[in-house]
Amino acid sequence: MIVTGLGDFDNRVYDIVNPVVERSSIMEHLVKRADARTTVTPNARMTTLASPTLGATSGRSLWLVDMTAGATGPMHVFDSEQIWTMIGGQAEIEIDGVAHPLDAGDTLVIPAEAERQVRATTACRMLVTGEATATASIPGEPEPRGTPAWIS
Repeated sequence: MIVTGLGDFDNRVYDIVNPVVERSSIMEHLVKRADARTTVTPNARMTTLASPTLGATSGRSLWLVDMTAGATGPMHVFDSEQIWTMIGGQAEIEIDGVAHPLDAGDTLVIPAEAERQVRATTACRMLVTGEATATASIPGEPEPRGTPAWIS
């Protein structure tokens, strides 16, 4: 059993008797807005908020996707799961041939290896998280395209 916040010992995590991890040794890193990295493609603008190359993460990335109304990304596949949350606007994300409409506040978990395509119904902003080493592929292409800049 793990317990935290034991009075004056609130700076440590305990297994009841022995200290396990001091909070000060946990990886922490503030990424200022000015340091966020932006990548623009023909279909969207991705803003990297956290990734191993931007700040200390343990293998996860977090980024914003901004799309204009009517923009459609390519059909593609990632080798790891991603979680998409609609911040504002509306979009439709097709997963393995099934369309999933998203409104503000909706979250969609896209499994690894699923074919997906994102279509902006209106101008929209989505918050996405996934593995920082995720590799993208385009169905029909012989080789993967690698890890996109906004994820690494």
